[in-house]
This record gives sequence, structure tokens and C-alpha cells, in this order.
Amino acid sequence: MITDRSQVTNTIRAAKIQKNISWAEVAGAIAQSKEWTTAGCLGQMTFNKVQAEKIGAIFGLADEAVAWLQIAPYKGSLPAAVPADPLIYRWYEIVAVYGATIKELIHEEFGDGIMSAIDFSMHISREADPKGDRVKVIMSGKFLPYKTY
Repeated sequence: MITDRSQVTNTIRAAKIQKNISWAEVAGAIAQSKEWTTAGCLGQMTFNKVQAEKIGAIFGLADEAVAWLQIAPYKGSLPAAVPADPLIYRWYEIVAVYGATIKELIHEEFGDGIMSAIDFSMHISREADPKGDRVKVIMSGKFLPYKTY
């Protein structure tokens, strides 16, 4: 019996390694971006029935695990306030150093509000550079102004 969504995530990760499947291949099978699909497979998004069944077939998941893929998850995948993983910590560091700047520039351009993480897209790619390849991340979220009442 599965009692937690993390059990499904662990099963998916193990099967991905065993079958040598890329996240892009999984995304192609369900016709979604690799970024959104990966987030879903890691327990942060909800798949519809057709998507969940396809992912179940790819990773050899039991029916119960496929059902868990269709349940709205508890969002937030970091186990601690300050992440220990070096790559994730660098994102934390970017927000710590540039967060106020990002906030200031968004408010100057759009006014008082937030960038949606629901109406949102992200694309991660490799960018060639003679000094060493770079990670290119593009994030786009709908601006949601605070209402006055």
C-alpha cells in the first residue's frame, strides 16, 4: 500500500535510472514540456488520467501509483529552510542576493503584485560558451496585481 506521494516519486526515479529514460522522452510521450513533466514526476504537479496512465506504462507503475499521480500534491519539494544540495542552494543564493532587485524591478514595471507560479512556464537549455557551457533558464509568469477594495 502506498501511503505517501514520495513513494511514487522514488519508484519513478528508480525506474528512470533502470530503463535509462530521459525526462524529455517522458515529456514527449505525454505531449508536455520536459520542465512541467519532470516537476510532475517528482511530485509537484497533477497529471490527468491519460497522462498518468502513459507515465505508469513508461515506468511500470502499479495502478495504485498511477492513481497517486492524479491527486493534487502538497507543493514544495525542499526538505529544509536552507537547501543543502549545491545546485538547489545556488537558486536559493540567487534569490537571497537578487530577490529584492527582482521584486523592485517587477514592481517598477508592473506595479504592486506578484508573478504567478500557477500561470507559469519555464524552459531550461544548454547555451554554448567558449569559457564553458552555460545553463539558460527562462521563466515566464502572469502578473497578478493586488486588488483594491
